[in-house]
Parts: sequence; structure tokens; C-alpha cells
Amino acid sequence: MASRRRARDYALQALYQADLASTTAKVALDGLWAGILDGADESLGAHQPEADEVTFATTLAEGVDAKREALDARIQASSTNWRVARMSLVDRNILRLGAYELTFLNEIPVNVTINEAIELAKRFGTQDSKAFVNGILDRIARDAGRLP
Repeated sequence: MASRRRARDYALQALYQADLASTTAKVALDGLWAGILDGADESLGAHQPEADEVTFATTLAEGVDAKREALDARIQASSTNWRVARMSLVDRNILRLGAYELTFLNEIPVNVTINEAIELAKRFGTQDSKAFVNGILDRIARDAGRLP
């Protein structure tokens, strides 16, 4: 479980960097892995990513990148009074990760996806991020038929 949590952290950081620098998730992931291996990114601690963390982070980040337009449309449809472009970089990319899991990774239980997104929001977002992320992902899950 902790391995997938760290993988989501890595994926979020790569998506944030890609969004900020207007680059691809692959380029951002390559930079993230290089920084970790070089010891340049102390914020991630001493933990070197394990193979399964790299694999899952890559699946998430590159999947979000490939489906970004569709994910943003789904987020926009589930958001009241908030355009995706106006959302904070952190919240927007947490929502993209969660929406990707809810839409394309059906083997991951809905409650796990939403809870993990809330944890990312607590760790990286603002005080209001967890409620914002929870509300939108809950609506996406319902609209996708994954919740009653």
C-alpha cells in the first residue's frame, strides 16, 4: 500500500512539473527520477523508488497525459463554478490522477482512489483542497457508474 502511495506522490509531482513547464509527463518523470538518483531532491527523503513504484507512477502520469483532454472535460462537468484552468495546479493534477484511476483503472476500488486523492490534497494542497477534491471525485465516480 505504501508503495502505491509513494507512486502517486511521484506521479503528482511529475504532472505538476509538466503542467508548470508545459512539457510532457514523460519528460517530467525522467527529470524526477534523475533528481532522485542524483540526490538532488531532498524533499522526497532518502527513499529510492522501487521498480513497482516507478511502474505505477509512470502508468498514472503518462496515462493522465494521454487522456488529459477527456479527464479535464470530465472534471469540468463535475465541477460547479470552477473551470479547470482556474483550479490550483496541485488540485487540478490531483483531480486528473483521481479521474484517471476512476475512469481507466477499474481494478482499483473507488474508495481507495478517493481516499488516496484526499491524502495527496492534505499533503500538497491547501486547507480547502481535501473537500474540493473529495466532492469532485465523488461526482465523477457516480457519473462513471462506479458509485450508487
